[in-house]
Amino acid sequence: MIAEPDLGWLADPRVFAVNRLDAVSDHIAYPDAKAAESGLSLFRQSLNGEWAFRADAKIAERPAGFHARDFDASGWGRIEVPGYIQLQGHGYNQYVNTQYPWDGVADIRPPAIPEDNLVGSYIRDFTFAGKADDGRVVLTFDGVETAFYVWLNGVFVGYGEDSFTPSRFDITDLVEKGENRLAVQVFQRSSASWIEDQDFWRLTGIFREVWIENQPALHLDDLFVTTDLTDDFSAATLKLRLKLAGASGVVTVALADATGNVVVAPEDFAAASEMDLAFAIDQPALWSAEVPNLYRLVITLKDKAGRVSEVVPQAVGFRRFEMIDKIMHLNGKRIIFNGINRHDFDAYRGRAVTYEQMLWDVKFFKAHNINAVRTCHYPNQSVFYRLCDEYGLYLIDETNLESHGSWQKDGKVLPDWVVPDGLPEWRDCVLDRAKSMLERDKNHASILIWSCGNESFGGKTLYEMSEFFRSRDPSRLVHYEGVFQDRRYNDTSDMESRMYAKPQEVEAFLQDDPQKPFILCEYMHAMGNSCGGMHLYTDLVDKYELYQGGFIWDYIDQAIAVTGEDGKPLLAYGGDFGDRPSDYEFCADGIVTAFRELTPKVQEVKYLYQNADLTPEAGGVTIRNKNLFVSTADFALRYTLMRDGVVVFTGATVVDIAPGETAFVPLSLPDRTQPGEYVLQTALCLKADTLWAGAGHEVAFGEAVLSGALAAKSGARAGANLRVIRGDLNLGVQAPGFTAMFAQVYGGLSSLTVGTLEFIRRPPRLTFWRAMTDNDRGRKHGFELGVWQTATLYQKIAAVEIDAEANEPTVTYRFALPGLPVEPSVTYRVGRDGLVHVEAHYPGAEGLPELPIFGLQFTMDKSFDRFRYYGLGPEENYADRAKGARLGIFEKRVADNLPAYLVPQEAGNRMGVRFAEVLDARGRGLRFATEAEPFEFNALHYAPMELENALRVEELPPVYRTVVTVAAKQMGVGGDDSWGAPVHPPYRVSSQAPLSIAFSLAPTGISAD
Repeated sequence: MIAEPDLGWLADPRVFAVNRLDAVSDHIAYPDAKAAESGLSLFRQSLNGEWAFRADAKIAERPAGFHARDFDASGWGRIEVPGYIQLQGHGYNQYVNTQYPWDGVADIRPPAIPEDNLVGSYIRDFTFAGKADDGRVVLTFDGVETAFYVWLNGVFVGYGEDSFTPSRFDITDLVEKGENRLAVQVFQRSSASWIEDQDFWRLTGIFREVWIENQPALHLDDLFVTTDLTDDFSAATLKLRLKLAGASGVVTVALADATGNVVVAPEDFAAASEMDLAFAIDQPALWSAEVPNLYRLVITLKDKAGRVSEVVPQAVGFRRFEMIDKIMHLNGKRIIFNGINRHDFDAYRGRAVTYEQMLWDVKFFKAHNINAVRTCHYPNQSVFYRLCDEYGLYLIDETNLESHGSWQKDGKVLPDWVVPDGLPEWRDCVLDRAKSMLERDKNHASILIWSCGNESFGGKTLYEMSEFFRSRDPSRLVHYEGVFQDRRYNDTSDMESRMYAKPQEVEAFLQDDPQKPFILCEYMHAMGNSCGGMHLYTDLVDKYELYQGGFIWDYIDQAIAVTGEDGKPLLAYGGDFGDRPSDYEFCADGIVTAFRELTPKVQEVKYLYQNADLTPEAGGVTIRNKNLFVSTADFALRYTLMRDGVVVFTGATVVDIAPGETAFVPLSLPDRTQPGEYVLQTALCLKADTLWAGAGHEVAFGEAVLSGALAAKSGARAGANLRVIRGDLNLGVQAPGFTAMFAQVYGGLSSLTVGTLEFIRRPPRLTFWRAMTDNDRGRKHGFELGVWQTATLYQKIAAVEIDAEANEPTVTYRFALPGLPVEPSVTYRVGRDGLVHVEAHYPGAEGLPELPIFGLQFTMDKSFDRFRYYGLGPEENYADRAKGARLGIFEKRVADNLPAYLVPQEAGNRMGVRFAEVLDARGRGLRFATEAEPFEFNALHYAPMELENALRVEELPPVYRTVVTVAAKQMGVGGDDSWGAPVHPPYRVSSQAPLSIAFSLAPTGISAD
């Protein structure tokens, strides 16, 4: 035991744990069976809550002697534990991605630490009831960032560094019956900071739970459960390795299944310090994410007198994960990871997430067909793994290791001073992190793969870590992406794992005789309006057996809640706190916001990850059941026939298609005799409630357009008389349903009125530019395509042709674009059918960059604040992100059509639109209807340049208009990455080919009378 602390430990990677107990499994011991059933452990005393606290910016300023038992802390502030120092008003928040947070501030190299080193001093007074006879008392810190010293009653207890696994200390000889004082000093920077360079907010504090455990003399110190299954999975051997403190007494083991049926009757064994027990299990119900069968193992320890010392319940999942012919298999079946990366995060609490938030996350994953999670880039709280066991999720459990900034600079691989590599002074602390994770988490069925960390280059130490994983736990595989950057120790990873490889690169690897299966540990960089082209990855699942899925980056935006000037919460990102260096909004890469609001990206993810393909046709639907272990019998097949977006028939049935099988299911549908467009929609829905969703929840969907075209709808009776007024600069047309005016000077339809109600605020303008998305900015879209922004802003009229004498007056405008050899046109024709017919044409030209968009933008008054349309929805969709959308008639407020992306950008688009109506509160407005191909549609309260110039939502101007976009085509949003990957070719818009859009518009919801 080391009795005196040393500040030198902070900058010494060889010192990472002082007086810390060895890592053990995360089982929970209870004093008796009743307590075990209730889940209330009387052995544990929580030290969560309010602590006395002081923060100091530098080490030299920290309070001297504060750990003394009689230190007067009455003048100190208070802080909540668990919680972060910065998020409770001390120090400052800083976000960086790959660079180290002191880059450009402190000229240091590993393992040195900067002089500016935030120190948090904590004091907690508590009452202790007294220790169990002959037992011991253990103090546990479940997570502290980054390094900390502990004293109890003025005596030094120990030191720890690894932020994301427990640090346990034996305080048996220090804790006293009655009043005690615990003192903790937390340092933001230590040598550990060089290997905790994750892409996250650099926060400090006691951010996970703290407790003391009063262990009895006979105590289960460690438990290792393994389930060995026969090759046909008809039987298993349940193996238990126990380590006991106190070897005198009896150990009783019992096992029951999920319904309470006894599988192993209680059996007694003489207690020993180390015990290996085995039990034969016949016909075990196997665990998988699809059917997370869990058994309840109960280990009861009794002393020599027969008194119960403690009861340990442990969930057990029987499953086998292995490599067969270079392919990963679970329970004999090729597994596909429909995965996501998950940071612990909350807008208010940072990584100090609560049980309720973890439960919400797990239910969200299940409800949206996400079956796998990578714990990027550190072990999570134990309760998260228990939830994944119970609800059914596959996990890659990742070691707390990342040294990205030591070898990659602005995307360039420059490993001139990389850590840890094979440096001997870093070896033990790195391997200790692996051991701490494995020993704590080893009994969770949900964990299939151990990961050696993230983006730490390569080298001998990482290879040794992988070998430790294999030797200690052969039941799982080992992952490490970094071998792609450094092949010196290629066997570090059992699988080829890459980040942000483009689909074509993945396919090239899979076609080149690969010796390992392939996964994308990070793909689909979900920053802002993203996740376009995701199907190009999921399509590979059926093409290549060695492609076994990927993990979206990432789950949740890491943005911090602040209070706005109006008192309402706002979300801030990197740089907003004066933090430099910073990587600004790069912290926002999630498919949900920091407030756990779903973004439209979820629509696509859920569809592409669904475990059944439904392909309807006129006589029925073909269903391919992609589940490995579950038939379709637990789902209701619901089908709906729509005509012009309106439901005309619904039905439901149940079909039993075995896992992995495909079958055609005939459906009895009514005749389609009425004119119109008929669409058949089919869905598999839960028949009964589950832990994660209620009966009726849709798990898979498919639709098909069967026949017909949208029934025509005119604005007035055909053949209506028109009155034409030809002015010097304007052409007016009075029709029975409206009055229109076309401005020769201003280049378009300048007025459309019914009575005194004006629908057009400004003449429509051709648009070739959209507000740049995060992905657009990352690939320098503005540099390459900026001519189209100029064309949108500064187009001018080249010619006007007016045919006022025709049966239906027509006005055609041709536009010159600055510096571009092309003249697009817009033609308006006022028809006797009560409609204004509009056609916009782009003739195409050689040598121009691709078009972001081509269409017309209409400006209406802000009172037209809602829209209704028949097209793809219900959420926004784009050319490369429309697989998960469906046809229907949808309604939305314009204000709600701007998703909660952290930085304003292009958003709200709808594909495949047959008609759209932009309306006021009384249902009055304009109706836009296709006259050729379905168009793309959008309605927002902001113009593209307003969105593009705002760095956050609160910078957008006050709402004073509604901007409606009707477009022939818009390029996709992309998503392979957010720093250079282009939109895939099928989803770009060529400037060389002609483009046209034809639609009608007319007032709706109001009479001219």
